[in-house]
Amino acid sequence: MLQINNINKAFGTTRVLQNISLELPKGETLAVLGRSGCGKTTLLKIIAGLLPADAGEILQNDQRQNELPPQRRNAVYLYQEALLFPHLNVWENIAFGLRLRKTPENELKNRVEALLVHLGLQAEARRMPQALSGGQKQRVAFGRAIIIEPQVLLLDEPFGALDPETRSQMQDFYQKTAEQLQLSAVFVTHDLKEALRMGTRWAYLDQGQLQTYPTREAFVRDPKTGIEQEIEFWKNV
Repeated sequence: MLQINNINKAFGTTRVLQNISLELPKGETLAVLGRSGCGKTTLLKIIAGLLPADAGEILQNDQRQNELPPQRRNAVYLYQEALLFPHLNVWENIAFGLRLRKTPENELKNRVEALLVHLGLQAEARRMPQALSGGQKQRVAFGRAIIIEPQVLLLDEPFGALDPETRSQMQDFYQKTAEQLQLSAVFVTHDLKEALRMGTRWAYLDQGQLQTYPTREAFVRDPKTGIEQEIEFWKNV
């Protein structure tokens, strides 16, 4: 589904990404753990086409993406903030991508209504974004992203701005949705528990270099991730 080969990026004399390579099969979520400022957002923006790479190659279904503008890449980038259109209600926010693609009205209506049921947002369909809770806004943002059936979701700490209870609910929602719809995603986070919970594959980004792991156990055991230290802390509390 997605293949990254030897991506490099520098800002001035600061090397942010160094020879980054990864593979993402269909229906998998690659959780990329890393501290703030380690280059996670830069990596996602390069995949999305929002930043150019200095070197390296991005492939989706074996098709080179480097020269394509963001709107022609079959990938959607989601931020911490839902960034809904404030002048559109929930229904129209979700329908937006289909309207851009000039989807026939009957098909558009059926797809939006079905997704609202899946998102649990039928009752909020005519509400405006400012009347929604943080978790509801994020579900609308997910709906707007996945209704156009992108090949890859690029998730930039999407639940980082939510309170702990809502964040846990959204993590549950994402897991169920990813499994049901066979979503393919790169999910970046600085939270150890979130990385373990969200991923079906795992990687660690540090000082511009990406380490991928063959199993969850290998990810947990690597001292760089800090997971074993976290486990020992809670054992001693």
